[in-house]
Amino acid sequence: MSQAEWPLFEVFIRSKNGLNHKHVGSLRAADEEMAIQNARDVYTRRSEGVSIWVVQSSLITASDPQDADALFEPADSKIYRHPTFYDVPDGISHM
Repeated sequence: MSQAEWPLFEVFIRSKNGLNHKHVGSLRAADEEMAIQNARDVYTRRSEGVSIWVVQSSLITASDPQDADALFEPADSKIYRHPTFYDVPDGISHM
């Protein structure tokens, strides 16, 4: 397999001061281990990271920004998220 045929990986780094991993870029690698090693060499040259995630781009599923209104609308319109459609049994006082 030539380098041009290697899968594309997305790279996420967690910084020393951060709690979340952040997308920092992409790279091609023959497998996951090579992707981690290459990500370390390319994206953490100044020892700023404490954790690296790599995932093949083809395995990422994302929402479409055009669907944001319907996807993120307030929960008030989603009756199934509110337990108001059944009777609370006697003896249950904190619900």
